[in-house]
Amino acid sequence: MKEVLYDVVTFGEAMIRLSPPGFQRLEQTRSLEMNVAGSELNVAVGVTRFGLRSAWVSKLPRNPLGFAIRNRAQELAVDCSHIVWSEEGRAGIYFIDFGAAPRPTEVLYDRSGSAISRIRPDEVPWRSLFERARHFHVSGITPALSPSAAAATAKALETAKESGCSVSYDLNYRSKLWRPEDARRVQEPLMDYVDILITNQEDPCLVFGLKEERAEDLAEAMAASYGFKMVVVTLKEALSFWAARWTALAYSGGEVLKDKEYDVEVVDRIGAGDSFAAGFIAGWLETGDARRALQWGNAFAVLKHTFPGDFNWCTREDVETFLEGGGRKVSR
Repeated sequence: MKEVLYDVVTFGEAMIRLSPPGFQRLEQTRSLEMNVAGSELNVAVGVTRFGLRSAWVSKLPRNPLGFAIRNRAQELAVDCSHIVWSEEGRAGIYFIDFGAAPRPTEVLYDRSGSAISRIRPDEVPWRSLFERARHFHVSGITPALSPSAAAATAKALETAKESGCSVSYDLNYRSKLWRPEDARRVQEPLMDYVDILITNQEDPCLVFGLKEERAEDLAEAMAASYGFKMVVVTLKEALSFWAARWTALAYSGGEVLKDKEYDVEVVDRIGAGDSFAAGFIAGWLETGDARRALQWGNAFAVLKHTFPGDFNWCTREDVETFLEGGGRKVSR
């Protein structure tokens, strides 16, 4: 049995997130609120909130923005010792123009030429890393960044499986990064290494051309097509800027598992999908029970909506209290 240093290892880009205060538009504001954000880092942070040990792998510029990203991750107990530091490239930035109905929220990326887009497969000691890990998580955002990032993702997935790690993959299609046909061409070979696929209801149809309209049928079709041990589908509905409805289902062992549907008051919905992934992974690693993992994932995602920024500041205790029906009254 291998000596485990990390429960979860993630790999991906983190960026500086800038947003105007008070629902101003970017062209209107005179100041910007700064946060650190990135799908795989969000997951690494999330699992630490459950008491698990995580490491985040990335490539950052050796400058104050790169240090700011690293520092914020370390503040939240994520191991950053495997970051590749670069004298070239930059930290990616994204701007959020928060809307209120009927004006939509808009995201503006400024990430071209980021340091991680230049990462090479051999820059990370994958084998020694995964020999001390239980689980690896990555999303479809990482291979979308560049051909070299896609090659590094493939190398990481292959090595993780060879090292005995379980693997989860969030499809996370981003139309501003690549076209559906490119996403399919690059990602289809990667699916051979994936145990747990996490997706929403739209992305498999866009990327893999599936036609199933019901989430249950979609999950079953994905499992049959690619041999996943488990497929998890998040189902979210934006009722307004301030309100949303959230649930998810899992297909495992020929059975569809469902959880309750939650109505949510929204402070910030960005990062909720990553929180779901973190809660699901933590629940699966802790209990081995897909139904319990689904409950943890849903609860953690729902609670994420109540915090500004991409990170989830809830704890395992908050999740358990919420699942037991607490949280509506003032705690005195």
